Amino acid sequence: MPSPLLPDPRTSGTHPLEDAIHARRSVREFQSEPVGEHDISQLLWAAQGITGDQGYRAAPSAGAFYPLETYVITEEGVRHYLVEAHALERVVEGDLRAAVRAVSFDQACITSAPVVFLFTAVYERTCREYGGRGRMYVHMDVGHAAQNLLLQAEALGLAGVPVAAFDPADLSRILSLPEEEEPVYLVPIGKPA
Repeated sequence: MPSPLLPDPRTSGTHPLEDAIHARRSVREFQSEPVGEHDISQLLWAAQGITGDQGYRAAPSAGAFYPLETYVITEEGVRHYLVEAHALERVVEGDLRAAVRAVSFDQACITSAPVVFLFTAVYERTCREYGGRGRMYVHMDVGHAAQNLLLQAEALGLAGVPVAAFDPADLSRILSLPEEEEPVYLVPIGKPA
């Protein structure tokens, strides 16, 4: 069951893109201060949110097949981003960041960050059109979405680091992910320490 709608994202700001690109760095140590709902809303919109009447999203996708699903992992639990509703639905209750860290080669940034974004891929959405090349396109898609997420984090005074070193099968099991989804990228986000 979806939670109430997330706050509406802002479509303009005071932090120029050039400043965000110039300042963006991979950060692995964070303050314990939670990332607020408005910022989580903005980050989700920047990564995968709808940006127009035709349903196109903030990040490009090969053939507009949108193979990515996005999850938010916090001390409260795991939530799945419902793009069309701009809302989050509960998946798992409780803080699973320590378990995620354990299957991510013990990377401390997973538990240091107050919020970890997870991108999963439903490869079939793209591969049914592009065959084997579709997997490469999905990986490009997740790169676009993660870069948007990281630049938006910078514009919000936050920081993050992309993490691809984890065991996907164990991560899927821990987070109770649907069978057709494969984890492809984690992005811990928070205020830099």
